[in-house]
Amino acid sequence: MDTIRTMWSKREQSATDQLLQLLQNPFSEQISQSSVVAGFGTSLGFTLLLAVGFSLLRPYNSIVYAPKLKVADDKHAPPPMGKGVLAWVGPVLRTKEQDLVGLIGLDATVFMRILRMCRNMFLVIALLACGILIPVNLSRGISGKFTASVTPLSKLTPIYTYGVDNWGMAICAWLFDIVVCGFLWWNYKAILKLRRQYYDSPEYQASLHARTLMLNDIPKALRSDEGIGRLIDEVAPTSSFSRTAVARNVKELPELIEDHSENVRELERYLARYLRDPNNLPAKRPECRPSKKDPNYGTYPRGQKLDAIEYLTGRIKELEIEIKEVRATVDSRNPLSYGFASYESIEEAHSIAHAAKKKHPHGTTIVIAPRPNDIIWTNMPLSKSQRRRKRIVNNLWVILLTLLWAAPNAMISIFLVSLSNLGKVWKGFQISLENHKTWWAIFQGVASPAITSLVYLVLPIIFRRMAIRAGDRTKTARERHVAAKLYTFFVFNFLLVFSIFSTTWTFVSAVIEKSKKEDAWQAIQESKYGTGLFISLCNISPFWITWLLQRNLGAAVDLAQLWTLIWSFCMRKFSSPTPREMIELTAPPAFDYASYYNYFLFYSTVALCYGTIQPLAVAAAALYFALDVYLKKYLLLYIFVTKTESGGMFWRMFYNRIVFAAILANLVVFLSVWVQGDGLHYQAYSVIPLPFLMLAFKWYCKRTFDDKIHYYTSRDKLKDPEAMRNKMFSDKKDRLASRFGHPALYRPLITPMVHQKAQNKLAGIYGGRLTDSNTPRSGESASVSGYSDTFALDNMQGGRPGRKAGAVPGFEMVPENKLDFAYYKGRVEFSEEHGGNGVMYGRAEDIIRSDTPSTQISDSRPGTPVGGMTGRQNNFSQHVGGPVGYDASGDVQVPPINHFYRQRNDSESGLVSGAAEMPFATPAVNSPESHPYNSRNPSRERAPGFLGGGPQGYGNLPQHPIDEPAENDPMSYDYFRTRRQNGGWSGGI
Repeated sequence: MDTIRTMWSKREQSATDQLLQLLQNPFSEQISQSSVVAGFGTSLGFTLLLAVGFSLLRPYNSIVYAPKLKVADDKHAPPPMGKGVLAWVGPVLRTKEQDLVGLIGLDATVFMRILRMCRNMFLVIALLACGILIPVNLSRGISGKFTASVTPLSKLTPIYTYGVDNWGMAICAWLFDIVVCGFLWWNYKAILKLRRQYYDSPEYQASLHARTLMLNDIPKALRSDEGIGRLIDEVAPTSSFSRTAVARNVKELPELIEDHSENVRELERYLARYLRDPNNLPAKRPECRPSKKDPNYGTYPRGQKLDAIEYLTGRIKELEIEIKEVRATVDSRNPLSYGFASYESIEEAHSIAHAAKKKHPHGTTIVIAPRPNDIIWTNMPLSKSQRRRKRIVNNLWVILLTLLWAAPNAMISIFLVSLSNLGKVWKGFQISLENHKTWWAIFQGVASPAITSLVYLVLPIIFRRMAIRAGDRTKTARERHVAAKLYTFFVFNFLLVFSIFSTTWTFVSAVIEKSKKEDAWQAIQESKYGTGLFISLCNISPFWITWLLQRNLGAAVDLAQLWTLIWSFCMRKFSSPTPREMIELTAPPAFDYASYYNYFLFYSTVALCYGTIQPLAVAAAALYFALDVYLKKYLLLYIFVTKTESGGMFWRMFYNRIVFAAILANLVVFLSVWVQGDGLHYQAYSVIPLPFLMLAFKWYCKRTFDDKIHYYTSRDKLKDPEAMRNKMFSDKKDRLASRFGHPALYRPLITPMVHQKAQNKLAGIYGGRLTDSNTPRSGESASVSGYSDTFALDNMQGGRPGRKAGAVPGFEMVPENKLDFAYYKGRVEFSEEHGGNGVMYGRAEDIIRSDTPSTQISDSRPGTPVGGMTGRQNNFSQHVGGPVGYDASGDVQVPPINHFYRQRNDSESGLVSGAAEMPFATPAVNSPESHPYNSRNPSRERAPGFLGGGPQGYGNLPQHPIDEPAENDPMSYDYFRTRRQNGGWSGGI
């Protein structure tokens, strides 16, 4: 027994010793297996192979490789391409930056400028590094140290260069910083020029958000339209009149709409599977369990499944009725802590925002309003303390995740890269490894890259969700914060931990061992941590050359769109996609700026940090950027769209982190010349000013450029209110409340989409019952069930008298030839995730409409089928005494009030009851004779006088044309669920 215990303890000790030895250098397998020549050949070969495959597939698969050619309007359509194999090369080379601004937007143009900056910057740095450091290290290195075991790459490092010969590194540190500052300054000027052109563009000049202020953290006593005016007056007492709208609490409305959308999509999936072959329906109808969100959940037998189609149809109808009721009562809810104020001129709005930059009247923050589709509405009502608490908690989670990932990162590098290491500490696995070498070899080749790729995909999603919970008010600000946190994570785990883990582990082990026999401080000095770290950096440097060379393969994979091809093929062939999913497959995908900016920043940081230690690392980075600048240009021109346009505001985030990377590189140079330099350390002292000079350069650029980039004008251009009276907004042009109102107030509810081939079968699968038996009169309130003694007539198709409408009301039939995003790009339910601001499709969400009378928007289809699941309710009775539309063309009749601040009251005039259409960029003009409401109907006219002070508004100015056509009844549910039947909103924001 003692013998067995002794043997077992030796095995445990042996396994422990093996693990400790592996932890001393966990990344040795990656370094030892990394061959620069093999890596360069593999990367180049596969990159060329993917490029050839892309060139061959592109002419025959435009849905994947050029979706923007089909959906963009004439102004934003990319240059046409031929069918030739290399026909895509010409347009990519010929398209210049000024053309890119109009074709792909300012965010994408700034992205391309940053990519070109990295290419040019690292080409120059590579010439300096290879021209200065390589000759110095080869000629001045101690030749006696060059033994047969020394690799050629090691000879290029300063590991064998001592004394005054290391002045080359100190000089290169200064030259590198000069080059970095030069390129940053030059491109800062170029970004400023692009921003000024952006401000002067017709789209920006015509947009409402450009002349609108957003006020946050408004105190309770001032949460009114009048209070917003008072707050602005404390910043700019001479400002002109502004349109103001304070936000209202929509309570559970967003959750109801989200639940409605989820139920619609779930119903579509059940119908798609059940009606996949309409001529051969399955014997059993699909079943589901009731949702826990359903108020009637407790009435269903526990564990019982229900008919999925009947249950979800009834649930959708109940949600639509509930949403209608909530929308009708939102105006009576309490106001929130944010609001908006719109001005006639962009100059005035921006000058007020600049003046309020350092002023916070009553704790309020006043900034230029973002685009309406950029706002994260769930975070807008948060107070300062709530936002601060959420931000602290979010940062703690990010720090915890960053620190905890160091251990799995080391374990992956030890065991998955080389499974033999796992066998050294786990004898049972060693036996399996020897018996199944082929299968474990395949697993080893797939596991490590798969896990690494999974981390790259999942991390942005995790950080993005954490950023939402951190309280960011806008999506673009959230994306910048995601990129910044991803960069921190990558630098700590994949650069710092990778570079110093083995040295730190060896140093700590040696100090612990020596401290048992001598003083701890003496043990620390004798261990020479700095020398060990420098040697470790030199030994690791070949890995980074190979790693950067392999990034070219990643760029080629992006161009080939392999994942999109595979996913689209599998969806179509091996599943039953819904019409909505088929349409979304043809939409241009949104570009992930946060991830790509993080990659560029990380590659740049690695190249700068290792540039003086291994000059070939900078050359590898320059090669990657030189190739990727053309591949990304094609992707942005023809494939990807900007989901939410920020106007190039990613630049400052990128600039700050490049400055940090340069400072980190200066610290690496300081360590190198301190260890390898002469005893007087003059080279190290010469590097000390560089970090402080970089910080001074950052401060200089901030003071010189930032205000001009962020504000159209920073000078006081406030105008005399009396001089502005003849230029006041018309209510028809400036609908501030609807455009900056919560989307839940006016966004149309999505309608279940069914393939047209199943139209004849759809009515039969309901069995004539369109109500939920658990809730009397739930569902379609105006429907006629099988128990009614009333004769019901079928609905007719709009514009086609005598033609029967769809088989089942409330469903949208989609023909095979219209399963394409091009037919639905104007509908918010599709465009929100694929260029939601609408500029690329010619439908910007907040363009101020012209004063042309009788202008209407025309579209092939409304935002959702008329009537929806609950049926159309044509109630044209005049609503006397109640609130009129949030976006109504007429004004509310209010008693004359001479209060100075009562010039406009968009929120108190009936915030929601008439919530309706959103405007578009370019309205189509119909002749007055063709307008169905051309003849005036006095019984349906609404009273003017929205600004207060009388029927003609403040200053006796008309607020809308007296002979303006009447609109549908704002109290009708269909009024704000879909567009008005005769023109108006066409389904986009």
